[in-house]
Amino acid sequence: MTSRQIPASSRAARSVLILGAGHIGQAIALLLSEAGGYAPLVADRNLPVLEQVQASSDVPTVHVPDAAALEAAIPGHYAVLNALPFHQAVAVATLCARLGVHYFDLTEDVASTQAIRVLGEGARSVLMPQCGLAPGFIGVVGNDLARRPDSAQALHLRVGALPRFPQGALRYCLTWSTEGLINEYCNPCEVIVQGQRTRVPALGGLESLLIDGVEYEAFSTSGGLGTLPQTWEGRLQQLDYKTIRYPGHHAAMRLLLHELRLGERRALLHELLEGAVAATQQDVIVILASARGLRGGRLVQESYAARILGRRLRGQVLSAIQLTTAAGICTALDLMCSGHLPQAGFVQQEQIALTDWLANRFGRVYDVDAAPGRVLGTCY
Repeated sequence: MTSRQIPASSRAARSVLILGAGHIGQAIALLLSEAGGYAPLVADRNLPVLEQVQASSDVPTVHVPDAAALEAAIPGHYAVLNALPFHQAVAVATLCARLGVHYFDLTEDVASTQAIRVLGEGARSVLMPQCGLAPGFIGVVGNDLARRPDSAQALHLRVGALPRFPQGALRYCLTWSTEGLINEYCNPCEVIVQGQRTRVPALGGLESLLIDGVEYEAFSTSGGLGTLPQTWEGRLQQLDYKTIRYPGHHAAMRLLLHELRLGERRALLHELLEGAVAATQQDVIVILASARGLRGGRLVQESYAARILGRRLRGQVLSAIQLTTAAGICTALDLMCSGHLPQAGFVQQEQIALTDWLANRFGRVYDVDAAPGRVLGTCY
């Protein structure tokens, strides 16, 4: 047991309110309950979903049918872990800041994160958005890679949540929030070009990738970099983030979003995707991150690559995106509790040391060098 872990026997369980009883919220509750040291409570406005949570686990739930009930549910908890849609992030973070409750979320929305940064000025509690996979872990590993050369020049981050058995022209299945997917496909993407922070259109920069003999494509999407552009502006010549998909997906999405102009009718696009694209828990997370720079006057490259599958926990199947996303926010919470992060104000993913993340009981999901049986998930 390392100092980065919080054994249940060492202290009383900390009360954690999990907002959202969807796939990610349920995964967070399972991980926290299984690990010990926390007393999770799942809140949602959807009673049938809460009943499903109660039937499948021993995690308690609370019904919050409206904003007033939500506000009443927050006081008294050590932390709030927000797994609601991205457009609710600022409102919940505002409540937590006012009440002095630690706040963590999974948002990929750039505007929401900027608003939460402002809320963090002078806050009595931690406000830490973007704690999932991308943004989230990819910012931790990217920041670490960029610091390894004596003089970093470029950082390229590629992440995909993909079906293991793709079907149809999209070669895609819904593995997480449809709202979040549309948001990242439609909003401008922050990058660094020639040392300056700027924005490029989503779906741009199409490239081909070959990873472990499998062919993929990758293109720009919004939000995956988190706060890295602000952190590395003027220090990196190039920084970009692209989503990994199977070949053919990009062309199909350009048809939908641009030629059919569904990017301007997001509600209709949401309805079409939900009605026509199957969901799956048979998914895989593919990550490729690389930094290039000078070391001792010589050009070098440092990389991290992983292929992560889901696992079964307490008789329930956690998909790869459930596992990695839930592990991300649980790691951030755990490291804050153990004193490895600030105890108040706005906290960025770059403030987490990669060694601390990979040594954490939740973060070891991402440790590609871990011995079998030591991690919550399995890397292949």
